[in-house]
Amino acid sequence: MLAEPSQELTRVAHVLVVDDDGHIREVVRYALEKAGHKVFEAADGAAALRVVREQRIDLVVLDIIMPEQDGLEVCRRLRTEGGLPIVFLTSRDEELDRVLGLELGADDYVTKPFSPRELVARVKAVLRRSAPRPEQAVEVVSRGPLRLDPDRHECSWAGQRIELTVKEFALLHALAGMRGKVYTRDELVERAYGLGHAITDRTIDSHIRRVRKKLGQAGADDPIETVYGLGYRLRELD
Repeated sequence: MLAEPSQELTRVAHVLVVDDDGHIREVVRYALEKAGHKVFEAADGAAALRVVREQRIDLVVLDIIMPEQDGLEVCRRLRTEGGLPIVFLTSRDEELDRVLGLELGADDYVTKPFSPRELVARVKAVLRRSAPRPEQAVEVVSRGPLRLDPDRHECSWAGQRIELTVKEFALLHALAGMRGKVYTRDELVERAYGLGHAITDRTIDSHIRRVRKKLGQAGADDPIETVYGLGYRLRELD
């Protein structure tokens, strides 16, 4: 039986649960509603995209194998439109799809069979990382034309807004936080995912590649430097 929500202040969110298994949707809905969230449901990828267009959704819990557009395609579509947080639900034998989902920009994943308590905790953690926290204001980071505002989750280059996912923002914020520091991939995993996640170097490289592409589209000339054998750092921009 699920425990009652703690007295800790929790952000109430609109969460979309996407899975073709009605029983799983029911379990997830019950757990999230017990935690105080408002839950929407979709049984396939096409329906999920319609709900996102029609409702204010703060986070998507997304199955991978579904009819009418699978979870990976839904993730691709959502990532072309913005940084809506995504938590994947995956089977244990779908490791390749799980890695691909993270490379596409998913913020976290939970494997089936899953603990509803763990899923709620993962959702809470992703919402906490993606939400403004005025009670714990974080300093805006400016490096030349690059500006990062963690409380507003806003990134811009020379005044042009850049839409980043939660993970992409966390990685770029880490790189911009200390001038000249080379961050190893393990350090970047900790910054973006926290401890206890088995994230591959390939996934971090994919995140960095997408950040570079988005910065380039805003007019930046590849400000992220690869330090071979070590990791990445942000070039001097001032």
